[in-house]
Amino acid sequence: MARTAKVERKTKETEITLELNIDEAGSSDIFTPIPFFTHMIDNFSRHGLFFMKLDVKGDIEVDLHHTVEDVGIATGTAFNDALGDKSGIRRCASASVPMMDALTTVVVDISGRPYFRFDTTRNSYAVAGKSVASVVGASLEKAFDIDLTCEFLKALSNSAGLDLHVKLEYGRDVHHSIESIFKALGRALSAAVERDERIKGVPSTKGTL
Repeated sequence: MARTAKVERKTKETEITLELNIDEAGSSDIFTPIPFFTHMIDNFSRHGLFFMKLDVKGDIEVDLHHTVEDVGIATGTAFNDALGDKSGIRRCASASVPMMDALTTVVVDISGRPYFRFDTTRNSYAVAGKSVASVVGASLEKAFDIDLTCEFLKALSNSAGLDLHVKLEYGRDVHHSIESIFKALGRALSAAVERDERIKGVPSTKGTL
């Protein structure tokens, strides 16, 4: 049976509809009002081999934070729902992905106990912080930076119950840095949700996740 979920989230700040199929590697249909973020979610789904149909409305005239965080919440909720009791999954996985001058390592445990840690080198953060030179977008008001990436990851970790560790090893270009993060996240999560016929029941000494 395919592992699927549909999540609808509506607040005064955002309106999100998400359909997820963990076991279908197809061309996803993704729209957010932030083009660069749309591109990153598409990278996440393609490298994770997940099908996602995502439609997002958000108050980006206020800022990008509400939209990015709520997409993280919806995505994590969808994964949690689609995995059910998590029987037979590998649970833990890691992936390292380069993108030109950037390299990211992601380690994930679908433990049911959310924890998020993000590490980067001082030099890469100086480039990929909030300065005008560091942002990705058509204008400073519509910019996407490393801090927004962290908000998405933290929301995903909390709502999916992931023990998630992300390390941007290095990166000169902020676009490349963020893209390496989303690609590595997709690949690590794809490996963690994979079923292993050797695993009987839930992979935990507690008997539940």
